[in-house]
Amino acid sequence: MMKYPKEYLEEIKTRLKVSQVVGKYVQLKKRGKEFVGLSPFKNEKTPSFTVNDEKGFYHCFSSSEHGNIFDFIMKTQSIGFGEAVKRLAAEAGMQQYRFSTFDQKKEKRFQLYKNILNDYKQFASENLIKNKSALEYLENRDLTKKTLEEFKIGFIPDKTSSYEKLLKNYSEEEINQTGIFYKNERLKKYVDRFNSRIIFPVNNLTGDTIAFGGRIINSAKLAKYINSPETEFYKKGKILFNLDKARTSKFKTDEVVIVEGYMDVISLYDKGVKNVISNSGTAITENQIQLLWKFFSKPIVCLDGDESGQQATLRIAEKLISLISDKNKIFFSVLDNGVDPDDFVKKNGQKAFEEFLQKKEIIQDFIWNKKIQNLDSNDPFMISRFEKEMRNLTYTIKDETLKKHILESFLKRMQLLTPNQQLKKNYSFKKNQRTQLLDETKKIHRQRDNISKEQLTEFSILYLVLNFPTAAREKVDELSKLNFSQPSEQLKNELINSIIDSKDCEIHKDIFIKNEILISEINNKNMVKNLVQKKNISEIEELIQDFISEFNNINYLKKIDDLEKNLIKNFDESSFSELIKLKNQINRD
Repeated sequence: MMKYPKEYLEEIKTRLKVSQVVGKYVQLKKRGKEFVGLSPFKNEKTPSFTVNDEKGFYHCFSSSEHGNIFDFIMKTQSIGFGEAVKRLAAEAGMQQYRFSTFDQKKEKRFQLYKNILNDYKQFASENLIKNKSALEYLENRDLTKKTLEEFKIGFIPDKTSSYEKLLKNYSEEEINQTGIFYKNERLKKYVDRFNSRIIFPVNNLTGDTIAFGGRIINSAKLAKYINSPETEFYKKGKILFNLDKARTSKFKTDEVVIVEGYMDVISLYDKGVKNVISNSGTAITENQIQLLWKFFSKPIVCLDGDESGQQATLRIAEKLISLISDKNKIFFSVLDNGVDPDDFVKKNGQKAFEEFLQKKEIIQDFIWNKKIQNLDSNDPFMISRFEKEMRNLTYTIKDETLKKHILESFLKRMQLLTPNQQLKKNYSFKKNQRTQLLDETKKIHRQRDNISKEQLTEFSILYLVLNFPTAAREKVDELSKLNFSQPSEQLKNELINSIIDSKDCEIHKDIFIKNEILISEINNKNMVKNLVQKKNISEIEELIQDFISEFNNINYLKKIDDLEKNLIKNFDESSFSELIKLKNQINRD
C-alpha cells in the first residue's frame, strides 16, 4: 500500500475537526468541551459515544472503539486507509497526493481497467432489456426489478459486437488485460468469454467492478457458471461476491451467510437477507475468511444441500479450523439433501431461512457430527483412525489455548463412543453420595476461613482416625498413600503404625501427649464432628473413604491447574494426556 507522508496526513487533520467528520454520520450534542451521541458501532439508547476536537479523537464507551478521523471513516464505511485519506483530503479542500511514477502508472491502468468493465457492464445491461429468454429466466427465478438493477445484472448474447464497440475508446492491449475476451486461434478473432450468459458484476470493497461471473441459459454442454480469469486487479482468493453491500450490515449483526453461487446471494438478498456473500463456487481461502472476520465475527457457511455441496462444506471446515479463535468463529448450517439456499428462501421466505440458521453448528461440532455418521463404534480400528484424525485436525489450530480445550472436548466424546453404562451408574451414585455427605459440612468450612480446604480435609481424616481407629484400620493402604502437609503427615504415619501394631486398634497414649497441640487443633477444625453421631463402623469406613477421595481430588485439581498453565504457554501431547488422566481420575474417585 502506498504510504502517505506524515505532514500530508497532519494537514488533513488540522483542516478537519473530528466533530465535523463524525457529525455527518452521528447526531452530536455539545456537552462541555466534548460532543456526545449514540454509538455508530453498537445499538444503544443511552449515548456513550464522545468526540473531543481538542484532543483529536472519538471514543465509544460501549464498544471500546477509539481513534481519529481516518479510523472513523475506515470503520464506519468499511474502506481501506488509502480510500479514507482520499475522501477526507477532498473534504478538506486539498489536492490528492501524487505518488511515485510507478504508483501513478498503476493507478492510471486501474482507472482504464474500471472504465472498460463499466462500459461492458452497461452494454450487458442494455442487452438484457432486449433479450426475451434472459428476462424470462430471471423472472422465473422470482427476482424483483429493483434487485436486478441494484446488482447491475446484464446479459451477453451469442453474437455480440462488444469487442468492436470497446475498440472505439480503448486499445487492444488495454481490453485484453481485462480478461473479458479470449482469442479464437481458428477464427483469428477475439471472442466474448461470457456470450450467451447472464452476467453478474463482481465488485471490490469500495464498489468498483473488477470482474464478472456468468451463468449460461441456453446450453447444457457448457459449464453452468464461469468467472473472469485473474488479472492485475482481480485475485479470486481475495474477493467475496457482495461483500461491498453486505458489510453495511455489520452494525446490526455479527453474522454473515456464505453461500455457493451468485444466484443464491441475489435470491437471498432479494428476499431480505442482506448479510450474505459468496465465494463464487471456489474453495474459501484463508485470505477470504480473514477479510470476512474484519466485518463479521460469526460467518455461517451454508452451501448447497446435495452430496457434493455437503462434501465441499466438510472440506471447508477441515481447512479453516486452524484459523479460529475465541473472537473469530465459523458456523455451519446444512440444508436438506438436494435443496440450495435459493430454493429454500423462495419456498419458505426470509423468516424461515433465518430460523433455520439458528440451528447452526460451530465448526468443531460440525466436523465431529459429520465424521461420526458412518463410524462403527464396535470397530476398534475404525475408532483408532477416527481419533487420530480428530487429533491431527485439532493440532492445526493456531490458538494454543483454544486448541487445548477443543482437543479435550473431542477426547471426552471419544470416551462416550463405547461407554460402560453400569460403571457409569456406579460412579454417578458414588459421587452423589459423597456430595450429600460433604454438603452438610459447608457451613463449617465457611467458618474456617483461616484454613485451606486441603488442610481442613487433612484434619477431618485425622479426626476420624483418632476417634475411630477400628474403621481406619480397614483403610490403612489408602491412608498410607496420602501426602499430607507437615506436621499432619508425621501424625498420620504415627497413627497408622500404632493401629497396625495394636491388636485392639488402640492408639498409643504417647501419640496424644506428643501431639497435644496439633490434636487440639484437629478437634476444633474439622468437617466431620457433627457427621459421625449415631453412625456404625461400616458408615464410618465409608466416610473415611469419601474424605480420602476428596483429598485426592483436591490434589488432582492443583496438578490440573499447573498443567493447564503450562499447556497455555507450551502445548505438548504428553502433558495433555496427563491432564486428561487426572480429570478422568476425579470422575472415578
